[in-house]
Amino acid sequence: MNNLSFIKVIPNESQMLEFGSSLALACNGATVIFLQGNLGAGKTTLARGFLRGFGYAGKVKSPTYTIVEPYDIEGQKLYHFDFYRLNDPEELEFIGIQDYFSEGAISLIEWPDKGSLLLPPADLSCYIEPHEEGREIRIEAHTAQGKTILKRLVRIEAE
Repeated sequence: MNNLSFIKVIPNESQMLEFGSSLALACNGATVIFLQGNLGAGKTTLARGFLRGFGYAGKVKSPTYTIVEPYDIEGQKLYHFDFYRLNDPEELEFIGIQDYFSEGAISLIEWPDKGSLLLPPADLSCYIEPHEEGREIRIEAHTAQGKTILKRLVRIEAE
């Protein structure tokens, strides 16, 4: 399956939040999204916007120390993972990582490379890189579900 990709320059934090919200609007059903980028790239800001897109109005904190922050928004289960502080992928087995990837859940995973083979394949990979004053986001779809979401995202962004 050939990967489908989308690139956008995000000039500031408020635009990153809006883009995260657009990405959320494009999603439906079980989805695994890998968030890639250096420290401070905007992965958690994107996740915050994503949760806002689902209507979550509470505080969104980084799961750097807790590994996962669960959300249940009107019956939609969402999990925001951050594996930055993970020393060994086997630590994920202790938290029952496979239980989080239940049918219908959406998972946003920061630092997925630290989870190695214990993670399901990503539907989408989102790469965030510095670009002038802002960020460049490149999203690649790896599955049929990912391609469907990416096509919806392109339509939403065009409106």
